[in-house]
Amino acid sequence: MEECSFSRPAGWRRSGEPVSMFLNTLTPKFYVALTGTSSLISGLILIFEWWYFRKYGTSFIEQVSVSHLRPLLGGVDNSSPTNSNSSNGDADSNRQSVSECKVWRNPLNLFRGAEYNRYTWVTGREPLTYYDMNLSAQDHQTFFTCDSDHLRPADAIMQKAWRERNPQARISAAHESLELEDCATASILLAEEEATTIVEAEKLFKQALKAGEGCYRRSQQLQHHGAQYEAQHRRDTNVLVYIKRRLAMCSRKLGRTREAVKMLRDLMKEFPLLSMFNIHENLLESLLELQNYADVQAVLAKYDDISLPKSATICYTAALLKARAVSDKFSPEAASRRGLSTAEMNAVEAIHRAVEFNPHVPKYLLEMKSLILPPEHILKRGDSEAIAYAFFHLQHWKRVEGALNLLHCTWEGTFRMIPYPLEKGHLFYPYPICTETADRELLPMFHEVSVYPKKELPFFILFTAGLCSFTAMLALLTHQFPELMGVFAKAFLSTLFAPLNFIMEKVESILPSSLWHQLTRI
Repeated sequence: MEECSFSRPAGWRRSGEPVSMFLNTLTPKFYVALTGTSSLISGLILIFEWWYFRKYGTSFIEQVSVSHLRPLLGGVDNSSPTNSNSSNGDADSNRQSVSECKVWRNPLNLFRGAEYNRYTWVTGREPLTYYDMNLSAQDHQTFFTCDSDHLRPADAIMQKAWRERNPQARISAAHESLELEDCATASILLAEEEATTIVEAEKLFKQALKAGEGCYRRSQQLQHHGAQYEAQHRRDTNVLVYIKRRLAMCSRKLGRTREAVKMLRDLMKEFPLLSMFNIHENLLESLLELQNYADVQAVLAKYDDISLPKSATICYTAALLKARAVSDKFSPEAASRRGLSTAEMNAVEAIHRAVEFNPHVPKYLLEMKSLILPPEHILKRGDSEAIAYAFFHLQHWKRVEGALNLLHCTWEGTFRMIPYPLEKGHLFYPYPICTETADRELLPMFHEVSVYPKKELPFFILFTAGLCSFTAMLALLTHQFPELMGVFAKAFLSTLFAPLNFIMEKVESILPSSLWHQLTRI
């Protein structure tokens, strides 16, 4: 045993002593402080990571790693020919995704004064976000103004009024415009924002209709006299269509549904090219209220076309009609025994199609999630569209016996047919990834936005959660059992350094002692 010590230099013989002396001088308080500090730091990282994930949908550490560290470590060059070819190959799907993330005007949007403001008075909450109202202001400037407005004092005032952010300033400007002449857009603004009941709004819209029809007839005669007159006629057309549509919605809200259906049909016949207003969705809702399912099917046959953009109203109304044929006799137990009939299979496939288009709707129809007032703008396939659809159509599903039961039994089966990750859709294009961000801008803060597909927790959140829990447990055990945990800590560190000591001993036995002596002196 002693002959081993003859080959070791004195400096190397004492090299392991500082480590053992350091471990022997550590007190239990040091271990408590160490584990407690580690637990605190990892806990703060966990809280920040969780907040960042909830707000932006991604891990902060992961994002920094991908964005900044990956290029430094030799990440993939985005300008390489291979990547450019693959990006060109994905151009069609990306273009479709961008188009599906376009924000649309809600065809059934409520009245600000008579409905949205009433909600604010009762609850003290603002149902509309600033982003949503700003989009509405842009729509009003696009549809209700033109370059020739400065030629007429009343229209010039309204051109400024639509840009005002303060509601009272807009209302005052509308009254000022009406003092000069009978201005259609001024009456529209008052009907939308000042009227506190639907009856008052309808009265103001009828007043706007008289002025709007006069302006429309005059501009129609002059529309071919130049670009200025053509722009003015386009503006007057938009104003007239808006007024007639809102009058039909007033009739629908006041219980005169047949009158509303007639007005909407006449409007679609008079202006067949203005499909961007989605007037057919107002007509579908009114026909469902009348339970006129044959006419609903006729409207769907025209607008549920492969070349036309889809909506939740189109897809779920088609599913409701298919479900209506079988839902009153549908039983999950009987279907599992005998299998689905052809009609039941068609209904289930229609429900799967609707759920794939917008997977957020079923939870609102089945009342698994609470409804709020729909926003003035919606994102197709997003939570905002689901709220807008369910707000107006839930009653129609309840009216069809067994329809909600059939939906409850079959809607979740949709997700077994959709590939995951959603690199391609089943019946539609891949579900766009931008819906969550846009919906958070459109929907109020007090509403919990529905997210699809559910994002898995990033690795770093799970890692920091485990690290925080482990270090907190160590800190607690060290505080409660300091002597025992000190023994465990020293044994752990000794075990940790044992391979290093073993390697050094092997190296020492191979190399000459004179070389080790020179190295230790260095």
